[in-house]
Amino acid sequence: MTNLPTKFDELINTNELPVLVDFYADWCGPCKMVSPVIARLAIEYKGRLTTVKINTEKKPEISARYQIQSIPTIMLFHKGRQLMRLQGAHPYESLKVELDKYI
Repeated sequence: MTNLPTKFDELINTNELPVLVDFYADWCGPCKMVSPVIARLAIEYKGRLTTVKINTEKKPEISARYQIQSIPTIMLFHKGRQLMRLQGAHPYESLKVELDKYI
C-alpha cells in the first residue's frame, strides 16, 4: 500500500490561504451545532480562509492520520503546518477569537 497524497493533503499543504477543517459525522449532535458556526466563519473570512468539512465515517484514513478521537474537531492548517486544534462544539465567539490569532 502506498501513501499517495490525497486532495486533502494537497489542499492543506499548498493552499495559499489557511485551511479550516471541520471533522464531523452526520449523526453527531454537537457537530450539527457547530456546522452553522463554521458556515458563518467561512462567509466572514472569505478571501482570507478556506473551509472544508471532513466526514470521519467517509474519510476514516484522514481521521486516523490526524488522530480524530472526538468530534467535532476543528483544525487550522497553513502550508502543511497545523496551527490550531479544538475539540467540541465551540460557540462562534470562541472560534473567532482562536482564528484571529492566526488570520
